[in-house]
Amino acid sequence: MADNNEEILEIEEVNTEKEGIKISNDVIAVIAGVAVSEVTGVAGMAGGFAGGISEVLSGKKNLAKGIKVDATEKEAKIDVNIIVEYGVRIPDVAFEIQNRIKKAVENMTGLNVSEVNVHVQGVNTQTLEETVEVKEEKDDNEENK
Repeated sequence: MADNNEEILEIEEVNTEKEGIKISNDVIAVIAGVAVSEVTGVAGMAGGFAGGISEVLSGKKNLAKGIKVDATEKEAKIDVNIIVEYGVRIPDVAFEIQNRIKKAVENMTGLNVSEVNVHVQGVNTQTLEETVEVKEEKDDNEENK
């Protein structure tokens, strides 16, 4: 009788790995967005006008902002538009972004990431301006003494 139970258990095993699973491009974009947000030297994402308006109206941060995903059943191509901090080495930041996105998307979705293209849309100089203003104020205070 034990033999019959073993046979039933073997018959019930069904291979369901990756059968009929379609992962939305938006989901892949959010995964990539989270990976980019962890990279130092990235001031923000450069998204379109519509993305900025939807963030303001909803009050939520759009993690897929500035990311375009082209995914098939087996692979994904990802384009990332970023704004870097002033003073960082851009090739190092881009390389780190490529590695983190590739690792995160492949681990979470099982898709092969064939391309991660990083497009630097701007440099955030706001921190540079603040540093200059602080220095000027300090110089002015020393002159007044």
